[in-house]
Amino acid sequence: MSELPLDAYYDLTQIGEVAVSPTGDRVAFTATEYDQAADEAVSSLFVAPTDGSREPHRLTSASGASAPAWGPEGDRLAFVAARDRDAEKRVGWRDRDEEEADGEEADGDDAEAEDDADDADAETEDDGPLENGDEESKPQVWIFDLALGGDAHQVTERDEGVAGFDWSPDGDRLVIESRDPTDEESEYLDQVREEGGPIETTRLQHKVNGAGWTDDVTRYLFVVDLDDPESDPRRLDDAYGGGAFEDLAGMDPTWGEAGRIAFTSCRLDRPDDTSVRDVYAVSPDGGDAEQLTGGDLTHGEPAWRPDGDGVATVAGDPEDPPAPAEVYLIEGGADEGPTSLTGDLDRTVARGSGVDWVDGAIYTRIADESHTRLVRVGTDGTVERVFEAQGRDRAMTGFDVADDGSTAVTVLSTPTDGTDLYAVDVDDLDAATEPDSFRRLTSVNESLVDEFAMPEARRVEWESDGWMLDGVLYHDPDVDPEDGDHPLVVAIHGGPMSYDEPVFSFGHAALTSRGYLVFRPNYRGGTSRGREFTAELTGKWGTAEVDDIAAGVESLADRGWVDPDRVFGHGFSYGGIAQGFLVTREPDLFAAAAPEHGIYDIRSAFGTDDTHNWMEAEFGLPWENPEAFDASTAILDAGNIETPLLVMAGGEDWRCPPSQSEQLYVAARKQGIDAELVVYPDEHHNIGDPDRAIHRLEKILGWYETHDPAVGADD
Repeated sequence: MSELPLDAYYDLTQIGEVAVSPTGDRVAFTATEYDQAADEAVSSLFVAPTDGSREPHRLTSASGASAPAWGPEGDRLAFVAARDRDAEKRVGWRDRDEEEADGEEADGDDAEAEDDADDADAETEDDGPLENGDEESKPQVWIFDLALGGDAHQVTERDEGVAGFDWSPDGDRLVIESRDPTDEESEYLDQVREEGGPIETTRLQHKVNGAGWTDDVTRYLFVVDLDDPESDPRRLDDAYGGGAFEDLAGMDPTWGEAGRIAFTSCRLDRPDDTSVRDVYAVSPDGGDAEQLTGGDLTHGEPAWRPDGDGVATVAGDPEDPPAPAEVYLIEGGADEGPTSLTGDLDRTVARGSGVDWVDGAIYTRIADESHTRLVRVGTDGTVERVFEAQGRDRAMTGFDVADDGSTAVTVLSTPTDGTDLYAVDVDDLDAATEPDSFRRLTSVNESLVDEFAMPEARRVEWESDGWMLDGVLYHDPDVDPEDGDHPLVVAIHGGPMSYDEPVFSFGHAALTSRGYLVFRPNYRGGTSRGREFTAELTGKWGTAEVDDIAAGVESLADRGWVDPDRVFGHGFSYGGIAQGFLVTREPDLFAAAAPEHGIYDIRSAFGTDDTHNWMEAEFGLPWENPEAFDASTAILDAGNIETPLLVMAGGEDWRCPPSQSEQLYVAARKQGIDAELVVYPDEHHNIGDPDRAIHRLEKILGWYETHDPAVGADD
């Protein structure tokens, strides 16, 4: 067994957004690569034919690309970017000895990279905007004319950049979403950004993770005339945004065939005091916007029915946290209300999944028995599970379909083989086995998986408190878990409303190539098994998940696969939170633990993080229901800690503030427990830039080795 070198992280490529052309012959996608010299993530735009006839072609000649969208004729491709230098010359892992041998050439490249650094973060756990450290460059809309060739040309010039856009049905205009500060607001922004002036706010949602401190600048929709590039975009005065998480959610502008533009906004009396987002529709010529939903759900991803009659969305109930997100059809105004098409399914729409119309039905992805799978939803509420050919040994992390309903492209993540794009004829989505039309389009991590062994995965089951639970166990291909007495890393998913399924992961490979089994338990409180399963943990943190994770570890030990004295904790966000409960309520479970970016005192977190609306929906308010907050606070049981703790945090994490990690760290050190605190000063609620991602893995692996009883025995 050879260890995966952590510097190989620079050879990792991660596929992002996917857009199939209107006639299904091509697919555009973004991919994130890593520049070692500049220590940054580089996002580029690619296009590939869906017949698999050639390798993907890199379109962007400079780094930074997101939100690819085809024009209605399929000959133009728009995207959002704050343009940077040529990405193709900047990516890939180079051995450090080789770099030193390059001498002056390497030094010159470093200097150039530092000048162009844009400080973009690679988000891997929680969604959030990527920030560009170059204040002179703001994201704008660019368009490639693929019929004429050549580089993309810029079609917007907004001082505050562009957050979202869509094409008009005729392709002659765009609708864009952009902040539009008044003169007074611009002066304030200049003072804060350029002069380091004081933050002044009266907003309840005063900060948002990944976006920082909020302000009062209003977002509007604007119409851009592509045939008259010298004309100023026309602001639609009644198409404005609002809401607590608008900095992350955006307004979702969507232009329908019948001519109206749908968007989301919150216009309740206290928009920062709720997670509600309503759907509105407005004419591209201006006028009043019509509210289409009733002010009680969080709507997103609106998609007009192709004939322009009705809008489908994905929505959840912000006052009922365990309730599944459902597909809704809006055919009337707010008084009539939307109709749930998946309300009887008792399965949530998978995180990040939108809706795609094909022949009067909707395709979306759902979380179903620890598995992300495709369903076809009829407007009469019928739901059919399709694409059985996916199987249960890989995850579908993305999906898009051509406007003409001919071709679909899926993003499939396979533990041993990477995450890549696959095309399939829509007519073959009902096939039980892989049809002839199923074809692989990319092999973005081919060199990585060819050179280093990626882990194999198997699903395991165990019982806890009357529930039959499941999880995923990863192991090196040269290791047979049934041989017994292996060290185990318990990798706990975040959320907690999420789930684990077999996926490709550099972090898993780093652990398994060093002899660890990696166990990802699907504990109660997660999604994919219905509302009752999720509700088991709602408002009761530190209960069901503690029992379920401990029972899962015990089950593996009882099978003789795992050495119970060599079990280690691992997890980010709620995975860190759960470790806080495990080390205080099951102190003998872990030989060592590495909780990352967690919360350990939810009463003190309230108001210092960005989740006050979510916390209130789940626990109430701390001054009205202090018992619920205290019962779900690990730090009050810190006297039970015996486990060595590596506590990690982001210095600007407003989802799980670093002060939370400081509390856990000090509580352990105060009692003489071996503990270390690692804070990445400018990180948000994420894993971070490549050097920090590598440093994180080095620290975790070192912590486990230091506290491994077997290593101590060998010494």
